Amino acid sequence: MTARAPEGDAPEAALGRMSLAKVYRGDLEATARGEMLTAMGSVAGSGAYVAVEFVHGTLAGCRGAFALQHRGVMTRGAPDLTITVVPDSGTEELAGISGKLGIEIRDGAHFYDLEFELPGTP
Repeated sequence: MTARAPEGDAPEAALGRMSLAKVYRGDLEATARGEMLTAMGSVAGSGAYVAVEFVHGTLAGCRGAFALQHRGVMTRGAPDLTITVVPDSGTEELAGISGKLGIEIRDGAHFYDLEFELPGTP
């Protein structure tokens, strides 16, 4: 991998990268690892992020893994977030999974809602 300096006039502090480590509890009992890239705008409350995470565990009694792709944009505090199950990323009993993940943030805590479909399940 080759690291490059930010292009144009973007200050380096406006760009960020972090590793993700999560634990999901509920209908999805799983751990996840991923990577996130961020960019902050020059106006407070504006920025964007992209991330990919790999989730491994049990969902609705089915064991396996799948990937999630994140795309988030914040415009002066107004969020626009899409998190999608990566097509054909499911393994084992989660093969063929599709869906999307919603996030609700309350008092700084993240709450997740995974809407999904699995072939052969009602």
